[in-house]
Amino acid sequence: MTDLRSVVLAGGGTGGHIYPLLAFADCLRRHDPNVRITCLGSAKGLENEIIPAAGYDLRQVPAYQLPRSVNVDLVKTGPRMIRSMRACRQILDEVAADAVVGFGGYVAVPGYLAAWRRKTPIVIHEVNVPPGVANKLGMRFTDHVAVGFEHQPQLVPSLADARVVGVPLRRSLTALDRAACRAEACAHFGLDPQRPTLFVYGGSQGARAINLAMAGAAKAITAAGCQVLHIIGARNEPVEIPSDLPAPYVTLPFLSEMELGYAAADLLLSRGGAMTVAEATALGVPAIYVPLPYGNGEQRRNALPVVEAGGGMIVDNADLTAQWIETNLLPLLRDPARIAAMSTAAAGYGRRDGDEALRAFTLEAVAKGAGQ
Repeated sequence: MTDLRSVVLAGGGTGGHIYPLLAFADCLRRHDPNVRITCLGSAKGLENEIIPAAGYDLRQVPAYQLPRSVNVDLVKTGPRMIRSMRACRQILDEVAADAVVGFGGYVAVPGYLAAWRRKTPIVIHEVNVPPGVANKLGMRFTDHVAVGFEHQPQLVPSLADARVVGVPLRRSLTALDRAACRAEACAHFGLDPQRPTLFVYGGSQGARAINLAMAGAAKAITAAGCQVLHIIGARNEPVEIPSDLPAPYVTLPFLSEMELGYAAADLLLSRGGAMTVAEATALGVPAIYVPLPYGNGEQRRNALPVVEAGGGMIVDNADLTAQWIETNLLPLLRDPARIAAMSTAAAGYGRRDGDEALRAFTLEAVAKGAGQ
């Protein structure tokens, strides 16, 4: 197989692009501590907070939202994209890039264009249905397209020939033995390892509807002998959880050590983002998914195969109320046999080798050279 000496990773804007990028970077570095890894980002993206802190070189390039209709921005797009592409081309030349691996976000577009002009192999990793705008454009310049889930090639004709590799996940998650770490994780949060534990997580920004429904159901959940670990979301408005509850109800604005949350959990209540679905299923955590009620419906499509496999449930955002939680979620949380069966089903759907599979796919692309 061809060696990778220098890889440029493109993806930014949201955690859904950045976290798989970092997991993949970690994988490359595990195989070769000397590999040069350069990440492309924009000035305003979340990547500025996350990528340098993880120890990787982040280069800022101009990135612009692609217009979805004919307007004044469409006229400006050409000159802007040329400027961005030239900035990326300069970086690719400087680091002698062997490949560009893109995870989506507007910053990926000039990276794809620069690699195409330079005849550098391009690998695209996509987790959503339909594909994001940036990756959809990038797919015009390469046949090396990888996806995170089995359902994607079945639903999207342009992904019919994509390689299903899974989603690159952090080693702290993929190496986790939930059962062995449960007591330690519960102690970390001040939870009782003997009580059924509901882990509530609305994504990196939290979820207002989930938070409000949980605040209303807190007394009923804890009165039934269950406990809660609730990640409110650092960017969300605070919600008032009743005090003096009969069982632990722990709230945090955010959680960087997600592996501890999953280790403590018996059941997850969450949105249906691709990263959340990938993490929960890789670890065999059964989940009740509450897809975002707007957008392209991708969160429902992410969660549906897990539900069909028996590893979760879906509830519409409008239907998620305190009463729904008491009537539907609470009996499930108190049924260890059903939780165990759903856990097995979720684990059967998930996979932990997305980083290694994407690396192998990238090596194939580089070995084929510029013959795209």
